Amino acid sequence: MNLDQSSPAPEQISQLPPARRRRARRSLIPASNDERAVVLENLARKAFPSFEFFLFSLLAGAIMGAGYIFDSQGILLLGVLIAPLMAPWVGIALATVTGSGRFFLQTLAGFIISAGLIFGTSWLAGIATQIYTPPTYMQAIIHTHLWWANLLLLLLGSILLVISFVRSEQRPILPSIMLSYGLFLPLSAAGFGLGSGISDFWPNGGLVFSVHLALATLAALLTLFILGFRPRRIPGCFMTLVIAVLALVAFVWLSGAGSFFMGIFNSSFGVSPFQESPTATRTAITNSPNPATNQTGTIEPTITATLQIQITPTPTNTVTPQATPIYARVFSDNGLGANVRALPGDNTPILVSLINDSLVEILPEIQILNGVTWIHIRTAAGIEGWMIQSLVVTATPATGW
Repeated sequence: MNLDQSSPAPEQISQLPPARRRRARRSLIPASNDERAVVLENLARKAFPSFEFFLFSLLAGAIMGAGYIFDSQGILLLGVLIAPLMAPWVGIALATVTGSGRFFLQTLAGFIISAGLIFGTSWLAGIATQIYTPPTYMQAIIHTHLWWANLLLLLLGSILLVISFVRSEQRPILPSIMLSYGLFLPLSAAGFGLGSGISDFWPNGGLVFSVHLALATLAALLTLFILGFRPRRIPGCFMTLVIAVLALVAFVWLSGAGSFFMGIFNSSFGVSPFQESPTATRTAITNSPNPATNQTGTIEPTITATLQIQITPTPTNTVTPQATPIYARVFSDNGLGANVRALPGDNTPILVSLINDSLVEILPEIQILNGVTWIHIRTAAGIEGWMIQSLVVTATPATGW
């Protein structure tokens, strides 16, 4: 951002009278184009990625990878503390709301390189598991799943980081750590999973990173907009709108928030998540014979006709009531729950992860793959997928189940 710096610097605000000084500090973006250029030039200089930013990204990625190798929360937290100040990420949001395309590309490239360094070093740490196998993968499992607490921490850190960055000359270290915790740990877990060959960690960690990045970007754009940072030209407005919409769509789509709110909407209007499954009554209504064939010669209600067909043997096809749905609960010996996959097999996409004691409905289909029995299930949210049979328990199993 090559802007004219002939106007007075922002430090001269301290020389103004008290009343004007308070008004100047409350107004982050001056109305004058020259003063606005000075403020944006100062912020752009602070947000531009430096060599120190890439160096500490490399060190942080290596330490996080070691944390996943030894399954140590302390080492992971050390990697978060070593992570660089997330100034280029603020620069991305600042360039978006001000419509500066060139500065947006510069800060975005710096952030992508930093993320690539963390992902790459963690990928090398995953390859190292061929020599040293971790005792457990608890930390990798935790950071490859979405948690409400992490989303709230990320949201708070994003808002505080933006406010501190534009209002203070001090380095906002604590908000940057909060943001690094939400962005870099799942990204590192994804690289570790790709290197170690554990398919669950690689796609899940990438998705969690994408959801967190989209949420943090939305929070940053909204915060800067409230603080008075807005584009002045139509191309800048279009750029801001496009990036904001993309971030919103990515968050809603990847996090499953749309399905979550639709489930709340359906529940509020009395729509059951198991509404698609046919019931015995619906089958009887569809296949019941003509009421005129009733022995009594009268048209009786559907339920009565169904009962007569069930208890009176006839040579014609009778209606067989559908079996009572079988419900089970997820139970894993290690306490980590189970994954619901799109198809049977360990390498198929994961639809959702369920914790222990989650209720599922057992569907009739069963497949045996490499000696492992996979069952077709439906979650309480209406998601259908496949799980390993040994990871669920039920008190009333079906015949042959």
